[in-house]
Order: sequence, then structure tokens, then C-alpha cells
Amino acid sequence: MCGITGFIDYKKDTSKATLNQMVASLRHRGPDDEGAEVFQREGLNIGLGQSRLSIIDLSKDGHQPMHYNQLSCVFNGEIYNYKEVRNELKELNHEFITGSDTEVILHAYEEWGLKSVEKFIGMFVYVIYDKGSQVITITRDRAGVKPLYYYQKDDLFLFGSELKALMTHPGFKKEINKSVMPTYLNYGYIPAPNSIFQDTYKLNPGHHLIIDLKKGCHNIQKYWDAADFFREPKFEISYEKAKNQLHELLKSAFSYRMVSDVPVGVFLSGGYDSTAVASILQSESKEKIRTFTIGFEEGNNEAPYAKETAEYIGSDHTEYYCTTREAQRIIEDLPYYYDEPFGDSSAIPTILVSRLAKEKVTVALSADAGDELFFGYKSYFLQSKNLKKLDLIPRLFKPLVSKFAGLSGFLPGDESQKHKVRSFYSSLNQTEVEQAKLLFKNANSKPDEYISRFFNEKPESLSTIYDTIDVNMFNCSEDVFLAVDYKNYLQNDILTKVDRATMSTSLEGREPFLDHRLLEYSARLPIDFKYIGGSVGKKILRDIVHEYVPKEMMERPKSGFSIPVLEWLRGDLRHLQEQYLSREALSWSGLFNVDFVLAELGKFNKKNMHYSPLIWYILMFQMWYGKWVRD
Repeated sequence: MCGITGFIDYKKDTSKATLNQMVASLRHRGPDDEGAEVFQREGLNIGLGQSRLSIIDLSKDGHQPMHYNQLSCVFNGEIYNYKEVRNELKELNHEFITGSDTEVILHAYEEWGLKSVEKFIGMFVYVIYDKGSQVITITRDRAGVKPLYYYQKDDLFLFGSELKALMTHPGFKKEINKSVMPTYLNYGYIPAPNSIFQDTYKLNPGHHLIIDLKKGCHNIQKYWDAADFFREPKFEISYEKAKNQLHELLKSAFSYRMVSDVPVGVFLSGGYDSTAVASILQSESKEKIRTFTIGFEEGNNEAPYAKETAEYIGSDHTEYYCTTREAQRIIEDLPYYYDEPFGDSSAIPTILVSRLAKEKVTVALSADAGDELFFGYKSYFLQSKNLKKLDLIPRLFKPLVSKFAGLSGFLPGDESQKHKVRSFYSSLNQTEVEQAKLLFKNANSKPDEYISRFFNEKPESLSTIYDTIDVNMFNCSEDVFLAVDYKNYLQNDILTKVDRATMSTSLEGREPFLDHRLLEYSARLPIDFKYIGGSVGKKILRDIVHEYVPKEMMERPKSGFSIPVLEWLRGDLRHLQEQYLSREALSWSGLFNVDFVLAELGKFNKKNMHYSPLIWYILMFQMWYGKWVRD
């Protein structure tokens, strides 16, 4: 794990000193070693840099950039099956001089080119410069566990694990990308491939960015897409056989995430997902695995459940109860670690549990994606019920009933309720999978006309993250919910949150449920293996967990990693309103309709704002703007 950065400068203005500064900006991601090299070529300079957190091969042999024949590489992440790939390459007469997975990437690329990525099980972004062909290839892992930003304007190309590396370069222009602001206000994050700045992008998961230095052009190629596997025929298989096969896949995926030359731990909440990871790993280990939990004075507190689970499975458990003040102090640091506006307040407890784990380990396993793989969110249950209601309306009457959507504005109730009514009835003329997509989109989005009122200028586009997902040929309507969240919410919110939180304290975060083999398998399971109706999802995962932990211990309400930030804003943190949400402060960027924002803020403080989290999203933008743009 590390931070990587670099440049291509066709004016040859970028110095080695600038590259060193870019690398230094990522030191929190990798404090163990730094490397930076500039390659002088006719008509351009190329820079590759890395800050290293040593996990595999702790010797200096793992130093980057690493070179092999005509290839040079910087790499962020882990190839968990690097030993198997190395053995395959040895049979093809490749010789290795280090124990590093970076060296395996270089040899694999020389042997198989772009297709080498198909060999890898891992989380990664790697950049390979081929001096022979004068081509640079940047590859991001399938699920998007590891981040990659890039900037392209005029004669300058920059890349980095975080935006702060790009912003360090004097040629980077901090011009706000206004078109993404409605999306940010809707969801609290900015989805790939866009970013908060113009001419700056995120490389989508499962893609290569290929730069031809001779021609001065680049193209993007997809090599993997989660949605493709939901189009495959469902397995014709018994439930017991599927459960056994999935169980073996989980064991494989989880054990691969323990590959390390440094201590490894597990974040444990007591819920099904983290219990699956911890209990399976403990059953496979002769030593006690380390587990970590944060408890809170306020908000949801899963620490007692986690402790009970840890005692049952026999892990070496560490828990820490955090005070409200400790949690609140993190807020001032969020704009630095999340150097793009980011509104998920669960970043706060994630940073706190990362700091706790870092005291004892260098690697920590999280348990994200269980809901997206196995139908675990309550929103899925609700929309599945809505789909069944739509099926009850006779086909002959659907066109007539759908016209009711246009009359929803005359109904009593608040705007959010009317929005849901419009969503329900306007979907009637769609195919079943398009109905599912539209219902899910509108259930998780705010009305366009409402979002538009927050801005001085009417947004040119109010397209949502759901518009980018092609659900044609899906075999099951409920699969739409899983695919959309896997490709959007999971990578743009959850994985961003965990990456920046863990890296803020130089802790490597690993995601065992994001082994691509699990998605490829689970996507083809019949929906009734995951969801049997009502309010219980993740059936097949639950049944596997019950082989390790009693059902009666696990059957408790799902609470999540939430803290009462909105209540704090009305109380202890009221000074943040005064500092960042005043009329003067809201005018800094020139983006907001200040009168409307202040009116909504007034409703928020009286607890009668329909979409209260938007105030937190605006605060996070304002704090980010003050840190990175205004100063």
C-alpha cells in the first residue's frame, strides 16, 4: 500500500523538486520509503513517484519506481495471489530477484501485456511506463478499492492517489467543475469519472488508461464490469450446493487478505458481514486474530455486540469508547484527508477505529460490500415490495394510471412524499428492469427542481448516477439495486471513505468481500437465495455465519456506523454554522443561491427541513473550499 503520483510534461517545465513535493504530499499513505524519478525524453519529461507503506517484502528491494528491462512501475495496493502468478511466470523462464508483488506485475505485463490484469486477485492501481513502445498504462482494480485521479490540460498530464498530489503541482488549475455540484448535493459524493475540478477525473474501476507518448493521445479501455455478470444466466443449482460453493469462495477470499509480512487485524462491528470475516478467519487460524471496535457515548453503538462476538469466536479483541468531543475533533481534519467534498459522516468513526487498529497492526480488514452482494439494505426490501405492487396493476390500465404522476403536485404532504408518488406511478410504462432502476433512482435522489434552487445558476444537467448504468438484459429486476450500488455507492462513497480513513493513519485497509470472484459468483445466484421477502436479506450469508456463531446471538437490529452530526450542528458545533454557513461564507464560491440556503438552514435548525443531510453536505463543501481553494 502506498501513494503514487507522477506527470507527463510536454513543455519539460516540471522539475524533480516538484515531483518530490507531490510525493511528500502523500507521505501519510506511505511513510516507510519514498522514490521519485524523472525520465528525460525528446519533447517531454516523465515523472514517477511513490510513498511506500511496506507490507510485502519489507526490504529495500521493494523500492519504487521499480524497473525490469524496458519497463518502469509505481504501484499502490496488493496482489494477493502474487506467489501463484510468480510461479506461473517462472515456468515461462522469468527470473525474479525480489519477493515483491510489484516485480510480479512487471514480469506479468511483459509476458501478457494488458491481459496480465486478468491474472491478479487484489486491490491496485499500477502505472507502467514502457520505454520501448513509449506507452504509459494506468490500471485500476475491478471494484475500485484503490483510487486514481488524473488531470489533463494543454501540455500537462498529472496523476495521483489523492487530489492533493495534483494540487501540489504549480501547473494544476483549481477551477471548480460546476456541473458536478447537483450530483454532490444529491448524494454527498462526486462519482467517477468526474471530480470537483475541471479537467480532472477519476479512472473508473475495471479500466485501463493508455497514453501513447509518441502520438500525444490517450484512450480508456474497460476490462471488467460488475453489471456484465448480472446479465449471465442464473445458476441452476440447489441451495445447499450454492451455500457450500460460496463458503469455499469466502474462505479463499478472506485468507488471501491475510497475506502480509506485517500484523493484520479485522474491524468488527458484530453484524453479519464483519462477523463472517472474523469468524471464518479465526476458524482457519491457529493464532488468535486481532479484532477492533469503537464504541460511542452517542448514536448507534455496536461495541457490546462486537465484544460478545469476539468472546465467542476467541479473537484478541480491542475496544475503545470514544467521547463525543473526540469524535467532533475529527471534523476539522476531514477536508484535509478527503481532499474532494465528501459528505458521509461515518468517515469520523472510520478514522477513529483506524487509529485504534494502527496501535497494534499495519493492515486491517473491513467488511464492506456484503449488502451489495447479498441484498442487505432496507432500501432494497422496500423497492422490491414496490415492484410487486406495480405487478398487481393490470397491464391495460398502466398507461392510464401512470398519468397520475403528473398530478402528484396537488397532493397533500411534503415534497419528498410527492417525489416518491411521482416515482411510483411514472415507472408504470417501463420494462420491469427499467421500473426497478427508476424506482431505486427516485428513492435515493432528491427532486430536480429542489436541488436546482440551491444554486445561483440553473444547472445545465441534473443527470444522476443511475443514468450511467445499462440494465438491459438483466435477468432479475432486484439485481438492478445490487448492480447500481456496487458500481456507484460502494466505490464512490464507502471505498473512498475507508481508503482515506485508513490511509490517514498509515494503515492499509483491505476489503475481503470485494474479491472479484465473489461478485462474479453471487451475481448469478437466484434472488431467493439472498432475499426471501419481508425485511430479511443476505439469507445465504446468514446461513454460513450461523455455522460459526449461533443464530440467536446474531439476530439483532442492524444499526450501522452512524453518529448524530446533525444534532451536533444544532448544538455543540453551532460555531461551524457561523463560520462556514453565514451569508458571507456562502458567497465565497459564487455557486450558491444564498437566500435559499439560509432559508433551508433556518428550517434545519427548527428541525423541519425535509432533506436535513444536505446541510451537512454543504458544510463539508464549504470547509473543503476554505481549505483547498480559498486559502
